[in-house]
Amino acid sequence: MHISYQAVVGAAVVSSSICVVGVDAFRTTATAFHGVSPAVGRTAAGAADSAGTVGRDYPFGIPTAAAACRDTRSSTSNAFVPRPTRACTPALFAAADGDDGVEVIIGNPVDGNSDTLEVDADNVVVHPPNGEASSPEAPKGETEKEEEEAEGEEPLVLEPVPPSSHSVEQDDSGPAGGKVTTLTVNLGAPGHPDPIVIQTGKVGRQAAGAITLTRGDTVLLATAARDDKPKESIDFLPLSVDHQERFSSAGLTSGSYNKRDGRPAEHEILTCRLIDRPLRPLIADGWRHETQLLSWVLSYDGDRSCDPLAITASAAALWISDVPLSKPVAAAQVGYIDGQLVLNPTNDQMERSRLDLTVAGTKDAVLMIEGAADFLPEATMLEAVSFGHEAIKVLCEGLEELGLAVGKEKNYDTIVGPPEGLQEAVDEFANDVMAMYESVRADKEEEGKAMKELQNRVLESLEEQYPEQESDIKGAFKDLLCRQMFELAKTKGVRCDGRALNEVRRIDAEAAILPRVHGSALFTRGETQSIATATLGSSGMKQKIDTIDGGTIKRFYLQYTFPPSCVGETGRTGAPGRREVGHGNLAERALAPILPPEETFPYSIRVESLITESHGSSSMASVCGGCLALMDAGVPIKSPVAGIAMGMLLGDKGGVSDENAVIVSDILGTEDALGTMDFKVAGDREGITTFQLDIKCEGLTIETMEKALQQAKEGRLHILDKMEEVLGDSRKDLPDTVPKIGQFKISEDTIGKVIGPGGKQIRAIIEDFSLTDMNVEEDGTIQLSGMNRTKLEMAEAFVKDLVASGGGGGRGGGGGRRSARAEYVGPEPEMGKVYSGKITGIHDFGVFLEILPGAEDGSTPGCEGLCHVSELHVERVRNCPGFVASLNTEELEVKVLGKTDKGKLQLSRKAVLEDRGVGGNKGGKRNYGQGKQNRKSAEQKSDVSAPKAEMSDEEVSAIAQAIEEVKDL
Repeated sequence: MHISYQAVVGAAVVSSSICVVGVDAFRTTATAFHGVSPAVGRTAAGAADSAGTVGRDYPFGIPTAAAACRDTRSSTSNAFVPRPTRACTPALFAAADGDDGVEVIIGNPVDGNSDTLEVDADNVVVHPPNGEASSPEAPKGETEKEEEEAEGEEPLVLEPVPPSSHSVEQDDSGPAGGKVTTLTVNLGAPGHPDPIVIQTGKVGRQAAGAITLTRGDTVLLATAARDDKPKESIDFLPLSVDHQERFSSAGLTSGSYNKRDGRPAEHEILTCRLIDRPLRPLIADGWRHETQLLSWVLSYDGDRSCDPLAITASAAALWISDVPLSKPVAAAQVGYIDGQLVLNPTNDQMERSRLDLTVAGTKDAVLMIEGAADFLPEATMLEAVSFGHEAIKVLCEGLEELGLAVGKEKNYDTIVGPPEGLQEAVDEFANDVMAMYESVRADKEEEGKAMKELQNRVLESLEEQYPEQESDIKGAFKDLLCRQMFELAKTKGVRCDGRALNEVRRIDAEAAILPRVHGSALFTRGETQSIATATLGSSGMKQKIDTIDGGTIKRFYLQYTFPPSCVGETGRTGAPGRREVGHGNLAERALAPILPPEETFPYSIRVESLITESHGSSSMASVCGGCLALMDAGVPIKSPVAGIAMGMLLGDKGGVSDENAVIVSDILGTEDALGTMDFKVAGDREGITTFQLDIKCEGLTIETMEKALQQAKEGRLHILDKMEEVLGDSRKDLPDTVPKIGQFKISEDTIGKVIGPGGKQIRAIIEDFSLTDMNVEEDGTIQLSGMNRTKLEMAEAFVKDLVASGGGGGRGGGGGRRSARAEYVGPEPEMGKVYSGKITGIHDFGVFLEILPGAEDGSTPGCEGLCHVSELHVERVRNCPGFVASLNTEELEVKVLGKTDKGKLQLSRKAVLEDRGVGGNKGGKRNYGQGKQNRKSAEQKSDVSAPKAEMSDEEVSAIAQAIEEVKDL
């Protein structure tokens, strides 16, 4: 029996890797990977004891729910029905290598009793030994592809769980005996045994709404707060959302200088957007109170994603507050593993999933979807959305009951509706609006000008009848524009720019527009335009991100820039805003599935999209332009992808989409602003790679979504045809500007020899062979990059000869051994002599300097010594790193004072300054051993003829800067 057994012990596994970047940087990075080990190799009884119900007290009312032999790498069926569970027996792992792997599966519950299980002899699964999987061949059908990917993996089997249900309980366990209300929801999804527990009344009682949400050992806190008085001067909903994944929730500490969680990272910004998008359309029109939603991850078990929990928690806090939210909202995550849909999959399962879908909505309809897929067909996407929505219904029903128990009365008192008769008065301009739509079809500028002129006419005509009601008149005019746009499309099948409902704007594309970049493209669709570039580099170009799951390293990333000039405006530039982060992430996920694996294409890849014109769907233009740039750079992509944005027009924006909804392809900015849906879809000719849905009505039915997906596929295929006219396939050769990469492996014991003392050997290799980068991994993998292929081969040969020459190099602790440190070989420094020393290390206690060089080949180090912080200057230096940085130099002149008892050199910059008359005692001579009294008596001397020591302007400036550094700390 051949058994492949891999378990993650504890909460995290930390692996270190040595990465040398450039010619003078040498660092060690650590990456933490969190995981939960499956109950493997236990007896069924032992697993039941370890995973069964335990009487443990939790601060937020976490119910204890677990199941015997839980396997965190599992999947689920499309329906909420019990599935077989694993039988974990010692005999399963007792056989010797060479036999077939046999796994016993426990059958379904008998007579619906989850405590009574019978073994089904037919459910015996035989796994071939590892390594027998066939090599990838030509593209296969959907089923064959899934079977090939699953080969060598254990089948995912989900344990039975209680049916879906919810309950609300109250007690007096709050502070000072206050009332605490707890909602417990069982989703009834196989493989998801932990209920979701929402509790209020114990934490954050001064907020308008505050809840804690618990699932397993993961705990989130969410609050909703609003100002007492509305803002009269604004005409929009002032809602802000912030989400923070606290490092302490996973037993970690921020890597920042002050060890404090700081500004939100990109993944936290993306979660903020996920929270905002489904809630904003359900808050009552006219709500002008400043409203803020805050959420924190307080405890994280490393098992499943917190994103859907953050949406549900924030929505629950808002629902029980007095903010006028019309319906409760919840969210769920859906994966697709081995042909099965999985609700809220574990992190281990997501590594095998072909789908990462987040769905949010009410019990009536879907409000928001966001996700990425591995070329899944439209039918599978719709099935996944429906599957996730079933869980959302269960949560929303529970939240409704929670609202009845503790929810505050919604505050509609401050919402002032438009004056009576105003909308009817504005509707008298309906014919003028229709005429404007039919006549103005040239460009964005002309359309905006005509719309502004008509709005001014409406304002002038109603100003006398409705004085000081300009904001209400503009709101009524916008409503008229929306309804007339719908009417034009519904009755005549024509849009405001004259296109048919499914027509895509004119597409112009070029490749290789920039001479020195690795890959470039200019993609123009109507009045939306993107300049996309692709840059290839070594592994040192990878993006490193700190999360509560540990360190994440991204080989591919896309950065999106939306300057104000692209819409003819001025504004802020610099760090990307939340919108730019979201659009860039969407385009990145669209392109990620088409990239070749790192084993066959070892380059790190960066794509940039600079939006130079915008009139609708610049993120999808980034997908198209980014794909062309990758192909221009010679990246062997699997297949070209394109993206399109779909819109929806409704006669009544306040309801749910119905059969009268009009779906339009490739929406304009005007249709985005006045319509009710922005549905972005990207993929190739066979399936979808990413998607994003935002709506402004109360929900989207599955039928409407199906229609939109089918129409989007037609538009996507048209765009792909246009792109293939520019580049039908990736270029066969990489451009000359792309660095060449060589990769090979050495013994781990010889890594130290390649790096050399203080990194000197690796720096010498980079310099001697004109390399651009050289990375050494912990397992001995070496990656070389350079512009000259011949020198790259010479460098590889040199390294192999170096490690083959014997002697090892060690890695300082590898395998319990530590190689002897190389020592300086050369002339001894003279005591009392002044040397110009190169700074090799800066610490709070002083500066290390190399005053005599080592061997040219890097085999021996130079002669180093320490200049203690007290010997840096004639005045006291309080902040050594800040003082040295203020000098803005890489070398210091120091005098050799002597050696310590251990033979280490003692250096002094202070002695050099005093010898030159900067500070110190009379005549510039140094008084060794003089104490405070001697210095005081020297100051009282009346000999005014003695030369007065003065500091240079440079020294005064350096001290001043050092003092400022101390103040900043």
